Amino acid sequence: YADVAALCAVTTTLAAASGSVSAMFTDMLMTRKATGETMYDITMCMNGALSGLVGITAGCSVCEPWAAFVIGIIAGWVYIFWSSLLVKLKIDDAVDAIPVHFGNGMWGCIATGLFASPSLVANAYGSPNNGLLYGGANAGKLLGVEIVGVLFIIGWVGVIMIPYFMLLNAMGLFRVDALEEEVGLDISHHKGAAYDMSGPSEDAKEKYEISTSQRKLVVPADGEENA
Repeated sequence: YADVAALCAVTTTLAAASGSVSAMFTDMLMTRKATGETMYDITMCMNGALSGLVGITAGCSVCEPWAAFVIGIIAGWVYIFWSSLLVKLKIDDAVDAIPVHFGNGMWGCIATGLFASPSLVANAYGSPNNGLLYGGANAGKLLGVEIVGVLFIIGWVGVIMIPYFMLLNAMGLFRVDALEEEVGLDISHHKGAAYDMSGPSEDAKEKYEISTSQRKLVVPADGEENA
């Protein structure tokens, strides 16, 4: 199984890299179109990498390296779609766990049903099934199984967790109070802030706005401003 392990390492790395680039640059282009500003969001880069990792997990042993690259690119788009959807639905997900793990968990299963190579499936599992894109008599079976699996997992988790969440809500334990939400759980539960929320000074922000609005390459120093 050394060749299977090596393939898993390669496909996992490729999907993470392409997911990271896909999410960050797609978000940059969308932001540029909306605001006219070019900004690279590091959170998009990191969550895009995680999305690529999640997206390739199901098929890392049965997908060719080129397919892993494509799966990672689409995983970045899936992440952006789900993240934007949560904002529109006003669902609070501070770390975007739903887009990364739920959205791309589904995509990873479906991607396996599309991109699984016949020879790699046979090598890893001894099964004659393969992805839809490779054709053949068994092409649609694997995709069908993956879709059924996704629906079963959604149903299973819903049946188990919805009553549990309802019970926590009835007991008043489902979420913290509004004041704790505003202060942050880092302070209320862990006795310290995880991030420096002070932000830049007003003087620094003013200099930045001047430099960007006038396209200056050099920001005037403090002494030059007072001269």
